[in-house]
Parts: sequence; C-alpha cells; structure tokens
Amino acid sequence: MILVDVERVAARRPDRPLFEDLSVTVSGGDRLGVVGRNGSGKSTLLRVLAGVAAPEDGVVRRGRNVRVGFLDQQPDLPPGTVAEAVGGGGRWEAAAILERLGMGGLAAADVSTLSGGQAKRVALARVLVDEVDLLVLDEPTNHLDTDAIAWLENRLARFRGGLVLVTHDRHVLDRVTTRMLELDRGRGHVHDTGYAGYLAARSERAEQEATAEAVRRNLARVELAWLRRGAPARTRKPKSRIASATAIVEGTGPVVDRAGDLELAAAGGRGATMPRLGDKVVVLEGVGHRFGDSQPWLFTGLDLDLEPGGRLGIVGANGTGKSTLLDVLAGRLPPAAGRVDTAPTVRLGYYRQAGLEIDPVLRVRDAVAGPNAQPNWEQARLMERFWFDTDAQWAPVGTLSGGERRRLQLLLVLAALPNVILLDEPTNDLDLDTLRALEDHLDTWPGSLVVVSHDRALLERTVEDVLVLDGRGGAAPVPGGYASYEAARRATAGRSANQTAGPAVPTPAPGPASSPSGSTRRPAPAGGGPAPAAKAKPRSPSTLRRLIGQAEREMTEAAERRDRLVADVAATCDHVALAAASRALAEAESHLVDAEERWLALSEELGA
Repeated sequence: MILVDVERVAARRPDRPLFEDLSVTVSGGDRLGVVGRNGSGKSTLLRVLAGVAAPEDGVVRRGRNVRVGFLDQQPDLPPGTVAEAVGGGGRWEAAAILERLGMGGLAAADVSTLSGGQAKRVALARVLVDEVDLLVLDEPTNHLDTDAIAWLENRLARFRGGLVLVTHDRHVLDRVTTRMLELDRGRGHVHDTGYAGYLAARSERAEQEATAEAVRRNLARVELAWLRRGAPARTRKPKSRIASATAIVEGTGPVVDRAGDLELAAAGGRGATMPRLGDKVVVLEGVGHRFGDSQPWLFTGLDLDLEPGGRLGIVGANGTGKSTLLDVLAGRLPPAAGRVDTAPTVRLGYYRQAGLEIDPVLRVRDAVAGPNAQPNWEQARLMERFWFDTDAQWAPVGTLSGGERRRLQLLLVLAALPNVILLDEPTNDLDLDTLRALEDHLDTWPGSLVVVSHDRALLERTVEDVLVLDGRGGAAPVPGGYASYEAARRATAGRSANQTAGPAVPTPAPGPASSPSGSTRRPAPAGGGPAPAAKAKPRSPSTLRRLIGQAEREMTEAAERRDRLVADVAATCDHVALAAASRALAEAESHLVDAEERWLALSEELGA
C-alpha cells in the first residue's frame, strides 16, 4: 500500500533552491532515512511528506485514510498538562511512554513550564501513543538519554507501518532504516539499502565526481590554451570565457563541492596560534552543586583533574547535572561547594546545548569577522570549510536553518582557537558530515576535551575516560572508557528490566565521589597506601590515532630541527660554536629516533 508519493517536488529559499525535481514513494513497511547537510531541506521535505506544508512545485499523492504521526524539529504543544498534551485517553501506554522518555514525573506539569528538550520529548510521546500508518520523525533522539534512545530504537524496529526518519544517531540509522534518501546540492539520491549501503554508494559517487572533475579541468586547460593562442582571423577574445577557464584551471572558480570534505584543521593546524597548555588545566576539589539549600545535590564531593590532552565523557540520565557540571568547569557557574582551579594558560571554547546568541540580522561573515571588519583569509577559508560559501556568507543569520545556525555556532567556537573545548550535546541538529569531520579533527587535536553527549558513535570515537552522574549526588569513573561504561549500563539495565523506574546507570561505589582525570593521572586509593598494580587497558583506536598524529608532528619538527642544525654545522668554523651545534644535532637525532620508534609501536598496536 502506497502511503505517500511525491513527484518532482521542489522547495526553495530566497537565495537558493533546497531541492528540485525530487521524487520518492513511501509504502507500508518502508523504513526511509533522510540524510544531508544542514540547510539541504530535510526538515522541509519531512513537512511535505507529513502534509503540514506544500511544495512549491510538483505533486503529492496520499493513500486513502492514511494516518500520519509527525514529529517536527521544533514542535508546538497544545495548552494544558503534559498528560493532556500526550493524550491516549488515559491508557496505560501513554504513562509508560512518558516514563521511558524520562517525563513520567512531570505528567501533571503545565506544558508552558517545560524546557525545549522536555517539550520535544512530550511531542515524541504524543506521536508514539497514537496508532498511525506512517511515522515521520525529525530528530527524535535529540534530548534523549542513552537508555531512552535504546528503547526508541527497539520500538521503531518493531513498528510495522511506514517510517521516514531524520536523525544524527548513526546507530539508530544503521539498525532501523532499509532505504536512504540523500539530499545533496539540490538533488535527491535514493539508495535501496540501509545506512551502511548508503555510505558505500556515496563513497563511490564521490570517486566518480572526482574523476569527472579531473576531466573537466583538463578540458578547461585545452580551451584556455586555445583562447590565449587565438585563431589568426580573430581580433577579440571573449574575456568572460577566458576568466572562467582560468579560474577553473587555477582552482579558484566554481568546482564540484563534494560532500564530506569538511576540514577543521584551521582550528589547530599550521599557522594557528592556539596557546600551549601547562601541566595543569582544570582541577576540581570537593565540588558539589545544587540549586538552593532545599534542593537535592546533583553531584557532591567531586574531585577531577583534567589533564593536557585529556578526553573525558560525562554521561548520565537527563536531569542528573551534566550541563551544570560543564557550566562549573567553564567558570560560568560557581559551585555550591568545593573549589575550581583553572590554569591561566587555558583558552576555553564552550559549545553549549542552548547555543550562542547571534543577532539574526547579522550576516554570516559579520558574525565571524565582526560587524565592522572584513574576514581575513583564514576566516574566509574556515567559513568555506564549514560550507558557508561565497553566497552563504552574505546570508542573514535569521534565514539559516536550525542546523545551519548550530554549524555556525561550532565554527565560532573553533575559530577562537581554544586549547580546552567543552561540548554539550554537540550532535543535536548537526548533520552527519559535520559530525564526522568534528570527530576526525578531535582525533589529532592536541588540547583537552570534555564531552556531554548521548551519541554513542561520538563518544566511542572521542573520549578515553567516562564520568557517570547518577542524579543522587554520586559521580563515578568507569575504567575502560565508553565501551566499558556501555557494557556496565546494559548489564545494569538488564538486571532492572522488570522495573518501571527511570534509565539505569552504573552505580557508583559507596563513599565520596571518585576522581577521574580525563587522561591518565589516577588518584591514590583510600587509606593512603600504595596503588595496586593495574592491568593496562587496551587503548581505543581514537586514542591511538591521536597519539600517532602527535608522534608524526614530533617527527616532522625533529627532522626540520635536525636539517637546520646540519646546515649550521656545515657553516660553522668556530670550534666552540661547532661543539655546541654538534651536541644540539645529536640531541635532535635522538628525538627523531624516539619519535619514529614511538610511531612504529603505535602503528603496530593500532593494526593489531
């Protein structure tokens, strides 16, 4: 049974088209994932499919009496209580779904008092409680904790109707979808496979486009040579064609914009001025916080030593204080107890869940460079790497999609060249290309990182240590990084499968909160005795890749210093200066050998 069929539909913005000539059919049992960059029209297409918006061109046909459940990216709730907004006629299932989504305790609350994340969860419960033939869900995993995402994933896998899904959660896409629709530069590409098949097909298409681009440049070179040489009978050459051909040959003109080629190296690469961190970054001693003397402690007695290059993930159910802890680390919120010591060398970049306040009248280029300044070449290059090309740089911030604004906010954080980055739910509303590029950048970025996220793929790639907040004042480190935390979480969830309480997290050991380091420094055991010998845990691939990148940089620096010293030795005649240069050369050679041996060992460990 065909649920909805769109034929040659189009949607546009004042400055550019979103998509054109797009056709797709969703039948009963279809499980369609929609992917594409922020601003490519994903949310607009979902609104067309759900019947809440009309396309500017094309035809939309719907099956007779098809019932549609639609979750908008920014949903509106009817007035009343949470229970009334969800509906369900008082059925037990409505209460159970609210409980699973972490909203069971707020069933009697007025919807006007809810935060944006809470309202999104209530809207999701409202959609799931109804019996429908077609589910159209725009970022349903936003603002859900890990257990709620796992529950939603299982529920969608069991759903027998048609499903159209936009989500940044790659695990959900991989398990739930059987077809993919990719929106790319105004065109739609349908892949009759799941998420893994889409990735393979996209990679193949990118290779084909690269080949086509090489052919195009060769043809342009031939035309440019003919134009410059000219025919004997010609007295005037078309200057516009010469300029166009020259731009293509020199790589400065319009070229094929391949998705996935975003680079973030400008935030820490050659020529950057990111300040070095000292031995100390941020240290918490006995820190705790609660909002008022009559309120319960979110966390208490927390000792934390974030080291240079440390990679710490903070996890826990919604409401356990993760964002509050980030505000304490950032110095935005003084703790109710304890002390925060931040090193003077710290330059902090904070990507907040609530986002940065940017004047909607400002153009993108003005937000990056300042309202009375022209972007320098580094800023212009960074904007282009974030897919804010020449036209998009002149767009007012208020005309950007929600995802594009989030991408701009991330650009502004990284453009400040911080050496400590705090990320609070960075995957919400960001497209998959930006997330992959962010992960690749963090693999070799030399600064310290703290991530609050429910995105399993992001945590698997970026963090080495995990701190679990249980919402009852406890904070426990989980040895072995995110993989160990996930295993412990699933075991705890399995033991409490018959309970109706909220999402389970690994239970901290009794006593004061433990002290994760965010890297390798560990506190002494209670009692002051010597630390017991611990078996070294296997290092994650992301950790090994980061260490390999560091070794490569050290090899390059050591080789450059050695070459300079060789030239100095060759040019030196004074025996005192020659002796000093020779000692420095021997030291540089030793550093180079050490870096090469470390690089080899790390490469072997990664390949093992």
